[in-house]
Amino acid sequence: MLVATAVTVIVPTFNERDNVAELVERTAAALAAYDAEILFVDDSSDDTASEIERVAVDAAIPVRVIHRTENTGGLGGAVVVGLRAAASDLCVVMDGDLQHPPELLPALLVRHAEGDADVVAASRYVGGGDTSGLGTAVRFGVSRSATWLTRAMFPIRLARSTDPMTGFFLVDRSRLDLDALKPQGFKILLEILARTDLRIAEIPMEFGERRHGTSKASFRQGATFVAHLTRLRFGKMSLFALIGAIGAVANLGIMWALTAVGVPYIWAAIIGAEVTIIGNFILQEKFVFADMRTDARGLGRRFAASFTFNNIEAALRIPVMALMVETWHISSVLATGLSLIVAFFARFLFHSLVVYAPARRGRTEAAVSEPKPDTAAIRVLRAIDAEAMKPGEL
Repeated sequence: MLVATAVTVIVPTFNERDNVAELVERTAAALAAYDAEILFVDDSSDDTASEIERVAVDAAIPVRVIHRTENTGGLGGAVVVGLRAAASDLCVVMDGDLQHPPELLPALLVRHAEGDADVVAASRYVGGGDTSGLGTAVRFGVSRSATWLTRAMFPIRLARSTDPMTGFFLVDRSRLDLDALKPQGFKILLEILARTDLRIAEIPMEFGERRHGTSKASFRQGATFVAHLTRLRFGKMSLFALIGAIGAVANLGIMWALTAVGVPYIWAAIIGAEVTIIGNFILQEKFVFADMRTDARGLGRRFAASFTFNNIEAALRIPVMALMVETWHISSVLATGLSLIVAFFARFLFHSLVVYAPARRGRTEAAVSEPKPDTAAIRVLRAIDAEAMKPGEL
């Protein structure tokens, strides 16, 4: 006797009342041969949740609804809630507006059954896909531009994905670390692929037209996407840079105030630098490396390492800048800019890999775990990418 594959279809909804009955009917028909359930995660301000409960009574497959009073993380946050509550590890995520055809569900499951993919995405851009449901040329252009930008920023992890922005995909929940996901806005698949090393396959999808309701796309959602993309790509590094910028402004302010009351500018510069170094450390502890403090060395040793390195870096940077001007014959402004860029990466790497390194990991263990063929340059590049990708939220 064959056991039907178990699957949970997760449908995040926001004011989709008029689509519920048809979506449940078509999904149930498509998954008649499977041990399936539909799990709605509802953030609606109308009676969508009540409609789901009404339809569930006579549905051909189990239908559940989780109604959230606080839509933390937007649609992406709703999907994570659904992944946690799903009855099956095999989960399919799809929108509730019927632009994702439920009839495609068996194709996702059949492709996953081949065994070489952890994620199977329904793509609008792979051969046989269709984007007519996007409507206007402007929406199509925005969608394509966002896809190109995203793939350009993650050329390795998204190398096999033509449509990382799609909201219709299958994922093996057992391959995910749900605690590591920090969703914001609509693009949950991008979050999953960027934060997790998964094998991906695609099938073509004809993106349908909306039947009822209105599109949730807006300028605010676009801004959320850009901010989320920045956090994904740069994570801790972006926060580290922001704190550095705040420190630079504070440094100038301290110098100006001290010189205004008669303090010699050399002493004003030294005091400003030292206060800034201490202030930056406090902010980095709170906002950038808070998740790494538990396993790192004690606070006193972290501060001593950070304070010493920053002072050495500051003492070396000006002579290096002068050497660049004299040797390469470039402007002092350009030399300063280059030295600051190098100093930024050096500070970030030192804090990520040394100041906040797990106290239990010794040099011998780290050396053994490194693949021998890697050069020092490759290891540095990998370290930059790995540390920059770690999530950091203000």
